[in-house]
Amino acid sequence: MTGRALLLINRHSRRGQETLEQVVSELEALGFKLFEESTEKPQQLTSIIQSYRDRVDVVIVGGGDGTLNASIEGIIDTQLPLGILPLGTANDLARTLGIPQSIPQACQVIAAGYKQRIDLGQVNRKYFFNVASLGLSVQITKQLDKKLKRTWGVLAYGMTALRVILKARPFRAEIRLGGKSIHVKTVQIAVGNGRYYGGGMAVAEDATIDDQRLDLYSLECQHWWQILLWLPAMKLGTHSGWDGVRTLQGKEFEIYTRKPLSINADGEIVTQTPARFRLLPKAIAVYVPNSSTIPGTIGVPAQT
Repeated sequence: MTGRALLLINRHSRRGQETLEQVVSELEALGFKLFEESTEKPQQLTSIIQSYRDRVDVVIVGGGDGTLNASIEGIIDTQLPLGILPLGTANDLARTLGIPQSIPQACQVIAAGYKQRIDLGQVNRKYFFNVASLGLSVQITKQLDKKLKRTWGVLAYGMTALRVILKARPFRAEIRLGGKSIHVKTVQIAVGNGRYYGGGMAVAEDATIDDQRLDLYSLECQHWWQILLWLPAMKLGTHSGWDGVRTLQGKEFEIYTRKPLSINADGEIVTQTPARFRLLPKAIAVYVPNSSTIPGTIGVPAQT
C-alpha cells in the first residue's frame, strides 16, 4: 500500500526527534507522498486528522502509546487506516500487534498494506488501546520521571513501580458486571483491551486486541510484598491463578469508589470514578505485519 499519508511524529518521544529524518526518507522511498503536521499539542490531533479526511489515504503516527491514544478520536471519526511507528518508551500497542521496533521494518509493515480491524476500550468518554486502570498504575504515572524514561527506557517503569509498591495502600471499590455487584478491597483494578501495558506486562495470557472482550483484574493483597511475588506471573499474564488476584471478563464494567479516584488510560490520566468501561468491537483498521513479507516479525493474519 502506498499513497498519500498524514505523518504525525512526536518529536519529544524517546526516538522521535532523532529518527524523523530517517522515517521521512524510508516512507518516501516506499512511495508515500507525505503531509507532515506537528503533534506539539495532542489535544489538536483530532482536528488535524479530520482536516485531512479527504486528502490522505492513511494516518501514520510515530511516538509512544500516549501519542497514539491522542489520535484515536480522529481515526474513529474519519475511519482512515492507522500506520504505527513505535518511537516511544513502552510501545505496548506495537508489541500487542507484533509491529517491529526497527524503523525500516515498521515502515514496510505500512507499505505492505495488510490491515486488521481492532477493538477499542472506552472509559467514560475516553478511548484506549491497551489498558485503563486505577490504583497503583495512577501513582506510577504521576511519579514516572520523563528524564528517567528517556535514559532508562522500559526499566524506568520498573524502578518507579517498585517505589510505588512499597507505599501501596488499598482502597474499596464496587465492580458491577452483568447485573452483579462485587465489593473489593484492592490496590489496583485494571481493565484491558489489548494484551500488553506498562512496558510489557500482560493483562491476560490469551488476550488479543480483536477478541471482542475486556479483561479485568483486581489485586486484593494483604501485604505489599505479595505484589512482588505476583510480578513474574503478571509479566506473562498468568496471574489469574493466584490467590488474591480476581479476574473477570466482559464487554462492560462499572466501577464505583467512595471518593473519586483518577483513572489512567494508555499511560495518561484521563478521567476518574465513577467509571463505565465498555468495548467497541472492530472499531478501527491498523496496518499489521505479515510474516511472509516482513522477515523476523510476528505474523498477524490480515483482516479487512
